[in-house]
Amino acid sequence: MAPEVFRRWAARTEATLERLLPDDAAEPRRLHAAMRHATLGGGKRMRPLLVYAAGTALGADETLLDAPAAAVELVHAYSLVHDDLPAMDDDDMRRGRPTVHVAFDEATAILAGDALQTLAFEALAEAQAPAALRAAWMQALARASGARGMCGGQALDIDATGSQLPLEALQRMHSLKTGALIRAAVRMGALGAGADEPTLQQLDRYADALGLAFQVRDDLLDIEASSETLGKTAGKDVAQAKSTYPALLGVDGARAKLEQLALQMQAALAGLGGGSDLLQALGELAVRRNH
Repeated sequence: MAPEVFRRWAARTEATLERLLPDDAAEPRRLHAAMRHATLGGGKRMRPLLVYAAGTALGADETLLDAPAAAVELVHAYSLVHDDLPAMDDDDMRRGRPTVHVAFDEATAILAGDALQTLAFEALAEAQAPAALRAAWMQALARASGARGMCGGQALDIDATGSQLPLEALQRMHSLKTGALIRAAVRMGALGAGADEPTLQQLDRYADALGLAFQVRDDLLDIEASSETLGKTAGKDVAQAKSTYPALLGVDGARAKLEQLALQMQAALAGLGGGSDLLQALGELAVRRNH
């Protein structure tokens, strides 16, 4: 059941993104084309799937979740465009095709990332939802995206390049860089269902474990998988002397950490009932994925 539902939700996300993104036949065409290149036709759509899974687990209607699902993916897409820039990770491949600054140019890539980020908040502001819910969605996404979330984690990552962080500092960095947006996706879905604060905190614990698991698996794939499988350049972490879980814990230790995080996700979801099955499936997907 899970793969079929996930494919359907991914298709809903693609359709919403297609509707939200500007037509590349309209001016400024180069910017619009770059935005579409960055967003459409690829990616795991993990964050939108988490919005749908958390929301529907608690009784939300899928239609209500379309806007937050697309918004969190737009922010994720923007982050990848900027992360790939020469001043950041300097990568030339993403999702199996040239990165935006390679396919277009660096200035267009910067503008495309900026435009994708603002489009995310426009989508939430104009969503067919009560004003209080739209405000809560925007607060959750803004907090996860800025200095207290993803951007802060990126800054810590840049500062740490070339040195080995202790495990506690590495986990803090990734809880911001990767985990904050994953936590926001789960929370936005739950907010769409009117979840109370104890339920939100329970889901935060699940999302925290999932975000770390996603990063540990990413670190392992960077040394174990090929560029063709990943759709991006493999071996970048070692080449740039980055702090990673395999570097600190060893490959076997990183795998053991993954299993520990999988148990934490299961424990966090206990008591949510049958509706949490799809959240559990997404957790297992993050732990077992091969790209």
